Amino acid sequence: MRTSRAALTVAVTSLALALTACGQSGEGGSKEEKKGGEGSTVGIAMPTKSSERWIADGRNMVAEFKKLGYKTDLQYGEDDVDQQVSQIENMITKGVDVLVVASIDGRALGDVLGQAADQGIKVISYDRLILGTPNVDYYASFDNEKVGVLQATYIIDKLGLKDGGGDEGPFTIELFAGSPDDNNTRYFFQGAWKTLKPYIDRKQLVVKSGQTKLDQITTLRWDGGTAQRRMDDLLTKSYGSEDVDAVLSPYDGISIGILSALKSDGYGTSAKPYPIVTGQDAEIASVKSIVAGRQTQTVFKDFRTLAKQAAQMADAVLTDKKPEVNDDKTYDNEKKVVPAFLLDPVSVDKANYQSVLVDSGYFKASDLK
Repeated sequence: MRTSRAALTVAVTSLALALTACGQSGEGGSKEEKKGGEGSTVGIAMPTKSSERWIADGRNMVAEFKKLGYKTDLQYGEDDVDQQVSQIENMITKGVDVLVVASIDGRALGDVLGQAADQGIKVISYDRLILGTPNVDYYASFDNEKVGVLQATYIIDKLGLKDGGGDEGPFTIELFAGSPDDNNTRYFFQGAWKTLKPYIDRKQLVVKSGQTKLDQITTLRWDGGTAQRRMDDLLTKSYGSEDVDAVLSPYDGISIGILSALKSDGYGTSAKPYPIVTGQDAEIASVKSIVAGRQTQTVFKDFRTLAKQAAQMADAVLTDKKPEVNDDKTYDNEKKVVPAFLLDPVSVDKANYQSVLVDSGYFKASDLK
């Protein structure tokens, strides 16, 4: 009997040691045991394929994570909030190790990210800050307020306005903003408004429509068609035979819609040239438009660099290191201040697109033909 009990004890001990060793090897181990490196999977949730920038973001991130030895699960929500939520739920079920999310609606992901937290999955908010949940660990983006400052400063410079007043103007201007469900919209407009307001207060810039509040000028889902309809309405109701001198547009897709409305109203001729029209993201169609003399400016954000930064953040999270951040005070998502790494945007127009976009390798010269 003693011999049988001893043999049983040895067998149980051996089995326990074998199971422990299996867990330590990462074969079937828990998420806590499986950290970083080969075999880990990154879930990437992007908003839509309707914008070339998001396609580029997804492609760039997949490439960066592959360099670091990670698998990826890349999904596009096609601007459907429920679809994006379902995609993230599916990633969680499949056992991704970290999530990188560019939200469609910044307030719609609280429940699903709660599920991620329950599974120990960290979340990096990509470009658009996710709001209303404590389950956002880091934020990778550009200096979004600076984007608006660059757009507004470009308008001021092109119109010849000077700080401190003067006799320049009055010039007419209309204001557009991004989607109301995108937190970046607020930062873009903040930067632009604080830059333009002194000139509006001095009557050097006049918003003939009177629409200057953020909730009056947003463009749902950043949609160019929606912007075109609003610009048509502004021209009809506020301008008549008068011309608009500048349009603050926050994004290239919106700029295309604005320019379509302007063209329909007779702009784009030597007698009636296009007004100054800003933009953002340096999309190919808009850069071509700038070269052709239609759109005037865009703000370039090098998404190759942003993808690399997001990949480095995720890698740090998965290898028990502290991700690099350069702003731990600004981005309050209403539940916490999310540590962020912000990159610098660059103003681009006809004068510098070659050096900024082509010489850097972001585009080939043939892309812009």
